[in-house]
Amino acid sequence: MGDMLITANDWPHIAFRLALALGVGCMIGLNRQQGGRPAGMRTFMLVSMGAALFVMIPLQAEGDSPYAATNALSRTIQGVATGVGFLGAGLILQESPRKSVRPKVRGLTTAACVWTAAGLGAAIGCGLWQMGLIGGLLTLITLSGVKRLNRSFEILVGQDKKGTAEDFINTSDDDDD
Repeated sequence: MGDMLITANDWPHIAFRLALALGVGCMIGLNRQQGGRPAGMRTFMLVSMGAALFVMIPLQAEGDSPYAATNALSRTIQGVATGVGFLGAGLILQESPRKSVRPKVRGLTTAACVWTAAGLGAAIGCGLWQMGLIGGLLTLITLSGVKRLNRSFEILVGQDKKGTAEDFINTSDDDDD
């Protein structure tokens, strides 16, 4: 816990954490923006840095004991996760075309990305910048690489994208949000 705590006058360390959170959010947001998704680079940058700010507040506020700081940090992270969950819920749209029996859900991956960006920002805000960078890289691999693998597999198998529940799940999450 000692490595996470920072003093209010440690400007270089504060700036490093916030800038790194912005950078990780920027990487994910740029990936989403290039695909024409509803939340882009600026949104992800702000969510990630905002999460870092929220978790850095209790890390700077000195309590009577280390347990007080840990308790405050735990409650702050829970609040960030809940708040960002509501933001993500606003990104999810459900469309029900009149001719289709199944609803079409869009925005699930974007909502998950916003939630992940908040987690990465929270980790970086706590001083866990290695975890934030690795998590950001894995997020980009998931967003770009797994989508390509899925498409390659579908082409290889010659899968027809009409009619099965599995097709609905695969296309509603990745391809259309």
